[in-house]
Amino acid sequence: MVPPLAFITGASSGIGQALAARYSALGWRLALVARREAAMTEWAAANGLGPERCVAYAADVADTASIVAAGQACIARQGLPDVVIANAGISVGFDTAERDDLELMREMLLLNVLGVAATFHPFVAPMRARRSGTLVGVASMAAVRGLPGHGAYSASKAAVVNYCESLRIECRGSGVHVVTLLPGYVATPLTSRNPYGMPFLLDAATFAERAVRAIARGHGGTRIVPWQMALVAPLMRNLPARLYDRLFKGRGRKPRRAPPPAAGER
Repeated sequence: MVPPLAFITGASSGIGQALAARYSALGWRLALVARREAAMTEWAAANGLGPERCVAYAADVADTASIVAAGQACIARQGLPDVVIANAGISVGFDTAERDDLELMREMLLLNVLGVAATFHPFVAPMRARRSGTLVGVASMAAVRGLPGHGAYSASKAAVVNYCESLRIECRGSGVHVVTLLPGYVATPLTSRNPYGMPFLLDAATFAERAVRAIARGHGGTRIVPWQMALVAPLMRNLPARLYDRLFKGRGRKPRRAPPPAAGER
């Protein structure tokens, strides 16, 4: 019997790589997607995963043609996945007063939102025809309410939540389940520079174990990891604006991306 297949974007590091390790430990085959193909192939080799167990696809999720082609290549080479996880994304501090950050917002929405839909696109119709499959959109607890310095990121992840909800309803009764995953704080390169406290912080491996278990429950819907954040989410959502503003007043802001060097600088 052929083992099940997981297609995971953003798999060269962080949450994506941890999810790959967890599925591999459970005996699944892997289709790993990221721009850094060498990092994925090195990881596979280091973990003793040959091409029959793991295939890396170089693709840029912000480039629709690139990620769609990766999905099509996966189907042609490995077959139709059982689980597709749209995990790739970026998180950078944002300031509306800074002109350069408007372009950053465009980039973040392109990658974090359109990239999810483009990742799912090659698989939706074949999964419906097969009448099985799970599509997982990785959002964030930052989707629950806007956070200072996170205007672009919070907006993008809120969009992922609503997009996945729409798709879940569209797929109802087809055998295809849509899961929206909302991580709390996870120790990854994206969070390592956060200048503020991160309650209930999980290491990537622990998060991946809990996330895979949550995805496996089936029937679609929203999953918040860790469970403590699932308790916090409704409190955050329903807190009056005046109290919410006071709670986050003076909170450290995520660093903005460094501007490109001027001509002649390196």
